[in-house]
Amino acid sequence: MDIHKNARLTLRSREALVQEMLRGMTLKRAMARFNVTAKTVAKWVSRYRAEGAAGLLDRSSRPRHSPRRIPPFLATRVVELRRQNRPAYEIAQTTGLSAANRRKVPELRASRAMSAPGKPKPIAKK
Repeated sequence: MDIHKNARLTLRSREALVQEMLRGMTLKRAMARFNVTAKTVAKWVSRYRAEGAAGLLDRSSRPRHSPRRIPPFLATRVVELRRQNRPAYEIAQTTGLSAANRRKVPELRASRAMSAPGKPKPIAKK
């Protein structure tokens, strides 16, 4: 389990919180004892009731979907055009994306120096 530095509750303290609440501890007392808000207490108790002990585990904060993500076929097209050394405005006109959106293509961020075939690669200093 990966706990960030500002986490108020670890897995064990979440379990203790839920058990105390199920035994009849008041919300105010639980808030004071575990140094959390009412919203946090309610969140962990409701997760426990819905999912059991598995509901107390850490969850990923990664978004489940990205509605503004550039579709793969467009990303591939942007990469092709960049490899042809086309300027940003031309890529934007061809693909229908804004000039700034081409920076959101992961393949372009991964390889900073996109060199076309025959173009000399940068020399690394020792």
